[in-house]
Amino acid sequence: MRTALATLLDGLPPRQAAQAVDRLIATYRGATPTDAPILRDRADVAAYAAYRMPATFEAVHSALEAFSRAVPDWTPASHTDVGGGTGAATWAVSTTWPDERDVTVLDWAEPALAVGKELAAANPALHKARWQRARIGAELTLDPADLVTVSYVLNELTAADRATLLDTVASAARTVVIVEPGTPDGYTRVIEARDRLIAAGFSVAAPCPHSAACPIVPGTDWCHFSARVSRSSLHRRIKGGSLAYEDEKFSYVAATRLPATPAPARVVRKPQIRKGQVLLDLCRSEPSLHRTTVTKRHGDLYKAARDAEWGDRWPPAAP
Repeated sequence: MRTALATLLDGLPPRQAAQAVDRLIATYRGATPTDAPILRDRADVAAYAAYRMPATFEAVHSALEAFSRAVPDWTPASHTDVGGGTGAATWAVSTTWPDERDVTVLDWAEPALAVGKELAAANPALHKARWQRARIGAELTLDPADLVTVSYVLNELTAADRATLLDTVASAARTVVIVEPGTPDGYTRVIEARDRLIAAGFSVAAPCPHSAACPIVPGTDWCHFSARVSRSSLHRRIKGGSLAYEDEKFSYVAATRLPATPAPARVVRKPQIRKGQVLLDLCRSEPSLHRTTVTKRHGDLYKAARDAEWGDRWPPAAP
């Protein structure tokens, strides 16, 4: 994907990209629904590709990997990406499950679809993908699909359109993966989606170890995770940064109609490593939030705790 992006972005003036990025940041982090495509022209799409596509890929890939560990013997034969833009989620799906499948990307920004198709030419798994213009909202209809992804889309919709879209997705999919920004508002939208999918008969496979109510008291905290994203040189110029990476904060839910084995517990904060001990904040299957301390006395479990990362299952699966 990065090679394809480098080709796309070759010759793009950084100042022009930076101006588009500033507007995109304000839109994606905001809470105001929009009634027009966020990506308006090729310059916007190129800026989005430079700034957002790698981060979206890493967030969605992290969510899919967690889901795949809960349903290890399943591979989707079809995938629909709702509001897929330039197709970051399709690249994440093809990385998690390399087999070729029936792929449809729906978005109402034609420039994004055009660039997504152009980028997909570099990925053999996406050569037959369909890139279709569709208004994402209450009017959307979906064909049945094994997997439906909806990433960084719900914040663009009104509450009523979100509810209708989720009902449409639930009626079409065997598995649904929702990803939103790792902000309090993003988490709230994910919880709303989670509740609606459970009511439609889905069970939660990840990140939650259960399908009961979230144990976080509303307004006191929010569940989110982090994915490390490598920055390209253009990305660093656009953002005026010097680090070769950044951390993408995201919230997500992966729900399914398939038999699934969720993690016994999930690490929901960055582990705190101290002398001779590791503090892990866990969401457990009871359901409850719990801090556990793993010390050297725990032997191999202590070694695993030192290697544990935010978002990992706990305890780790047997090799």
